[in-house]
Amino acid sequence: MEDSPISLDKWLIGMWLIASAKNGISSYELHRALGITQKSAWFLGHRIRLALQSDSMEKLSGEVEADETYIGGLARNMHVARNKKRGRGTGGVGKAIVMGILERSSKAKASTVEAKHVPNARRATVQGEIRQHVVSGSHVFTDALQSYTGLNTEYVHQAVDHAKEYVRGNIHTNGLENFWCLLKRCFKGTYVSVEPFHLFRYLDEESFRFNNREDNDGERFMKAVSGMSGRRLTYKVLTGNFGGE
Repeated sequence: MEDSPISLDKWLIGMWLIASAKNGISSYELHRALGITQKSAWFLGHRIRLALQSDSMEKLSGEVEADETYIGGLARNMHVARNKKRGRGTGGVGKAIVMGILERSSKAKASTVEAKHVPNARRATVQGEIRQHVVSGSHVFTDALQSYTGLNTEYVHQAVDHAKEYVRGNIHTNGLENFWCLLKRCFKGTYVSVEPFHLFRYLDEESFRFNNREDNDGERFMKAVSGMSGRRLTYKVLTGNFGGE
């Protein structure tokens, strides 16, 4: 908020709206609610999303699910130029890949999720994310994607083949499927068009709401406010518009 021409009361209202809106809130909605321009609302929204970013270094443990999903519009709805640039291939071609890792709920706490935009779903990528975020020896549940093969050297790895079944006892990825549903509802209903280089900001926003879903609106708001400390995002960094610098 340093040197911001937007008054503190509008900042706080914006934080409340983003932290409590289950399906997200667009820059146009913020612009109308706060009485500022849409461009300022868009910038303000991204600065607030930075405050929602988790800085926890604690790894996930216990029973953990890992899965990936593809974010992007249907080919038949794309502009001709974008569809041509996308090229031919299956439904995942030209879409952004998001990997999620979820620690299932226990008596001590509710389930929590980590979501990250990854360049591909190859073995080195997905297994690297799991090793970075999950304690060795944990139970890891995935689908039958070949990229997860080999995890049993460090984890108790079990997979479910979605071509045959979705649940086998406690072997499933339904926790992450629930999170994907919430995430895609934001994109399809609120944000509609998200550039890949901004995707991680929206992942931070939805992960924050999911991980703090048992809090009330006031408690989530206070966590959002406390997350502002020591963080700053300039318009040049956000847009990549550094000119001759």
